[in-house]
Amino acid sequence: MFDHFVVSVVVCPVLVALAVRWLADRLRPEAAVTVLVISVVSAAAAGLVSLGTFTVKAMAELHPVAVRLGFSDAVVRADTSREPWVSGLSVVLLLAAVAGMIRVWQRHRGENAVAAEFRGLPVDADRVAMIDDVRAEAFAVPGRPGRVVVTTGMRSALDDQQYSALLAHERAHLDARHHHLVLFARLAAAAHPVFRWLTRRIEFLVERAADERAAEQVGDRRVVARAIGVAALRASGSRVGLPMAPSGSDLRRAGVVPRRVASLLAPRYAAGLLALVTVPLAVAAGSLIWTGECVADLGELLYTAGMLH
Repeated sequence: MFDHFVVSVVVCPVLVALAVRWLADRLRPEAAVTVLVISVVSAAAAGLVSLGTFTVKAMAELHPVAVRLGFSDAVVRADTSREPWVSGLSVVLLLAAVAGMIRVWQRHRGENAVAAEFRGLPVDADRVAMIDDVRAEAFAVPGRPGRVVVTTGMRSALDDQQYSALLAHERAHLDARHHHLVLFARLAAAAHPVFRWLTRRIEFLVERAADERAAEQVGDRRVVARAIGVAALRASGSRVGLPMAPSGSDLRRAGVVPRRVASLLAPRYAAGLLALVTVPLAVAAGSLIWTGECVADLGELLYTAGMLH
């Protein structure tokens, strides 16, 4: 069974991460971000199931457990006799992954609690809630229905075209359920450390996807680019939901705003490259299939151990 551990926990996640990292800057974000997130989540899920399978094997290697369940622990241990450490390592990795995912979920619930404060605000016909606040803020608040919250400080900073671009950007977040994509990416990063490398990249792709959708709605990519620049200059740095204006931590990271603006001003990516998005998806699908075989192999191993008891 050791080969299943190597493929599903080590090789496939690394291949998916490398593929997503390479493709992220070469594909149209609005077309690719969902598939890339699905690839990452699928690979992370396959790794989790593999770790869970080896954790069950680790329990089965314990003599008291084997005696109680009526099978030979020696037979179970013999399957990975050359790699006796793999079962124990799987237990540790699984516990770390679960703990990390719990922390991500708790953070998500905390963000939801903050967002809930804005869901009761009155909105206009465009699902916009205007708050009287000199700070320049604008963000999408998911819900049924979702809404866009804008402060008077942000509204006064933008002209009518830029304001339309801002609203189109935030509605793109709501319509595409980008908050779900970000949550899934964070859970995948908690489940497997290699995907932590991609979290910021996926969050950036989500923003880029909303930028592109806004550009389609407004009909002028330069207007959206200018709106991003103005919003960045006026933003206070606090964050709720998925804002068009980046936070202070975004501004301190190299080139978040300039990259978004430059991407809007540059020629669009060629559509022909979109087929490459199937590469990480295929690797992740293969990992899921291989993990299924791992579960089946454990079942056969435990059956054999029971027969030889």
